[in-house]
Amino acid sequence: MSSRRRTAIVGSLVAASFSAVVILSTTAGAKDEGPGSSEGGKAVEQAPAGVELTTLLPERISVDNSSKKTAITATVKNGGTKESDDIRLLVVGFDGLRINEVKGCTEIPEKDLPEGSNSGYSCAVGELGAGRSRSYDVDATYDLGKEGKICLPVQSADGSTTFWQQGPVPFGTVNPSPDAPATPLLLGTDNQPVAPGGDELPRTGVAREALVPLGAAGAVLVAAGAAGAWWTRRRPAGS
Repeated sequence: MSSRRRTAIVGSLVAASFSAVVILSTTAGAKDEGPGSSEGGKAVEQAPAGVELTTLLPERISVDNSSKKTAITATVKNGGTKESDDIRLLVVGFDGLRINEVKGCTEIPEKDLPEGSNSGYSCAVGELGAGRSRSYDVDATYDLGKEGKICLPVQSADGSTTFWQQGPVPFGTVNPSPDAPATPLLLGTDNQPVAPGGDELPRTGVAREALVPLGAAGAVLVAAGAAGAWWTRRRPAGS
C-alpha cells in the first residue's frame, strides 16, 4: 500500500473518531427528562362528555448531589374532543421530595396540605382545549437519604371534584452514586438510599411501616374522588 493511500485512510479514521466524540459530548450535555409518562395515574370522577384529563411526568430526572436540587416538568393534558371547564392542577410532594416552587402557581398553605405531604402548589389551568396540554416547571429538592414521591391531582376549579390523580408515585434509584455530581432517578422506582456504613437503609423520615396507611389513604382518595377525602388535614374555619 502506498504511503499516500495509508495517509488518506488514517486521516479518514481520525476524522470519523473526532466526529463521534463531538456527537457523544453533545448528547451527554443535553438536558433530557425523557418522554412524559402517566404511570401511577387513574381517573377518579368522570369528566364531562368529550373531556379526557390526564397528567404526565418525566420518566427520569436528575438530582444534584451537593444542592439536592432537581427540576421536574408537570403536564396536564386534555386528550378529549371538547374543551374542559375551568380546572386546576395540584403538585404535591411527599417524604424526601419537597416542592419549592411551581412557576405561575400558588403555594398551598400548610394547614390545607393532604395528610403525609410536606409541600404543594395549586395551578389555575383554566379551560383546556381539546387535544391541548399545559406544562409547569417544578423546582424541587430531593433528600436522597429518603424515599420521595410526587402527586398530581386534576380537579375542578373549586376543588370539589377530582377528575384524575397521578400518584403519589415515587422517583428513585436502585444504584445510588454519592460520589457522582448528580444522581439519576426513574419514575415509578422506590428510592434505595445509600446506607451510612452498612447494608440497612437509614430510618429517616416516614418509617416503612407508616407508608402502608399512607398508600391506603391514597387508594381511598382515588376510589372516592372527593375533596373531603383528599384534604384530610384541613382545619375547621376559625381555628
